[in-house]
Amino acid sequence: MIKKDSIDKIFEVSRVEEVIGEFISLKKSGSNFKGLSPFTNEKTPSFMVSPVKQIWKDFSSGKGGNVVAFLMEHEHFNYPDALRYLARKYNIPLEEKKESEEDKRKANEKESLFLVSQFAMNFFKDNLLNKDEGIAIGLSYLKERGFTDNIIKKFVIGYSLDSKKDFFNSAINSGYLKENIEKVGLIINNESKDIIDRFRGRIIFPIRSIAGRVQGFGGRILSNKLKIAKYVNSPESLIYIKSKVLYGIYESKKSIVSEDLCYLVEGYTDVIQMHESGIENVVSSSGTALSIDQIQIIKRFTINVIVLFDADDAGLRAAIRGIDLLLEQGMNVKISVFPDGEDPDSFVRGKLKSEILKFFNENSKDFIQFKTNLLLKDSIDDPVKKSFVIKDIVSSISKIPDPIQQEIFIKRCSESMNVSEEVLFNSLAQENNKNKYRGFKKPILNNALEVIKKPFSDKNSNEEIIFLEKQIINILLHYGGEEAFFDEIFLLSVDSGKIKEESKIVKNKVYEKIFLDLQQDEIELINPLYKELYNILIEFYQTKGEIIIEKLIRNLKPELSQIVSDLLFSVEMYELHNWDKRNVFVKDKRSVVGQLVTETILSLRKNLIDQKIKSLVEDSKQKNNLSKNSDLLTDIINYQNLKKILSKKLNRVI
Repeated sequence: MIKKDSIDKIFEVSRVEEVIGEFISLKKSGSNFKGLSPFTNEKTPSFMVSPVKQIWKDFSSGKGGNVVAFLMEHEHFNYPDALRYLARKYNIPLEEKKESEEDKRKANEKESLFLVSQFAMNFFKDNLLNKDEGIAIGLSYLKERGFTDNIIKKFVIGYSLDSKKDFFNSAINSGYLKENIEKVGLIINNESKDIIDRFRGRIIFPIRSIAGRVQGFGGRILSNKLKIAKYVNSPESLIYIKSKVLYGIYESKKSIVSEDLCYLVEGYTDVIQMHESGIENVVSSSGTALSIDQIQIIKRFTINVIVLFDADDAGLRAAIRGIDLLLEQGMNVKISVFPDGEDPDSFVRGKLKSEILKFFNENSKDFIQFKTNLLLKDSIDDPVKKSFVIKDIVSSISKIPDPIQQEIFIKRCSESMNVSEEVLFNSLAQENNKNKYRGFKKPILNNALEVIKKPFSDKNSNEEIIFLEKQIINILLHYGGEEAFFDEIFLLSVDSGKIKEESKIVKNKVYEKIFLDLQQDEIELINPLYKELYNILIEFYQTKGEIIIEKLIRNLKPELSQIVSDLLFSVEMYELHNWDKRNVFVKDKRSVVGQLVTETILSLRKNLIDQKIKSLVEDSKQKNNLSKNSDLLTDIINYQNLKKILSKKLNRVI
């Protein structure tokens, strides 16, 4: 693990404009730089870099962050690899934290397995291209399939000679340990303790990680021997876990990003044949059931997936689970089915890229169309069977995280199934509530006016609260360390002994005002990212008195870095389009920051109280008779009175 001192040095020396300037063309624009987005196809610049704040923002894709975030997005590095890239660029020596003996042993073992696998890939490649058997059997087979030299080289396809110990002997002679060769599954120790090469007599397809490291192999037999599996894969090992691997991801990742689309197929040759046809944004699950880990790999590059199937009914029905998993992970899924007797490999062979893409465009259906066509075949005239099909489709819709998309698909399902939207929405509500915790636990009130920390679940109100939380973070970033004037209410004792309210204008630090107001009402932000960022910002102000953006952002995880860059660039976005030259001016909030803070805090309080009242009303409905529950009624009246006071204050501020 890289030491913090080294990380700090990397951020101190690295210049975001220099690093990004190596990948895209930047032009000076005031105090910033601007350029065309590297993540979308556009003709006018929407990409901005701030040398002062050491952040970047791409307004067309919504991405942004610090220099490390750019390398992770553009070059698909993980966090440590991005740091190592910058260390090499700026000649910064890296210090790594001392690892435990167990960590060292595991890291050394993994590295040894990667080295054996790398040796094996090169060995099999040499067999294919330079050994008589490899050329006569392996290379000629690949040429017959239409694979060119460039594609064979790109995927490093190889061949294992039909010999018991050819690979094993070569690996041992090259200094590799028998135990490591066995751990990656390149040999088999049978019952008689006789060692045999696992992939003998097969075409070899190396399986590589996102970074290009060899994790395992797939082998295809070329003979017609009976009782021998057509394909053999590496067994799972420390470096190869099937459910976390996608064949072709290393070769396809850049095209997936540029096309913002991933085709998902089943086999090795499906991927290779698609690349041969010029369609490079394609990966394979290598014959295993699609897993969440595999979907998450795709999601790093795009949320748009077209799953390609052959027309075998049994295979299609088995694939439905994978489609539901994709929906659960928030992916935009379409399905394309090939004509009878065709698979991706056979269908694309010999066709032009334009012809293939035209077929995909015309034959890709959303999952509702797909399920409807597949499942209604045998049930169109059977109301009972049809009802089960509709429930199955609604079940899939319920797995989509976005409620807006759910509503759109419910409407589409209503049209295609000739079922009312009301019935479908009721069915969807049942699905959504199946495994959902329904109860609302009422907190014990020490004070009748205490504001709840976890608001009642009301979608519209929650959206308003999250908007206000974002506003609080925005204020802290831009004005947190500044002083502003606030209209405060004080309770004063008069001669008669009565208490009266008096309004006074006081001067205070913005971050102190926000912190004290939220702490007074025990308010915690409900958005986990905003909550985490709020705590970081308050700690910065309390310990350092100010925020230096480049120091703040270097220690933020990518999700928080993205939020910070979004908010910091929100003030400067108008520079991109030269709005000032069109007599459109952005008002500086500094002149009204006190009012802005007060308005935001009061609005947040009011929304939280609205939610509390709703939760109490719901509680009363469950108890059936509010009039008989005086405590509950008292609580509701108290909250209503507090809401009136806040509304009055809010109207005065506005």
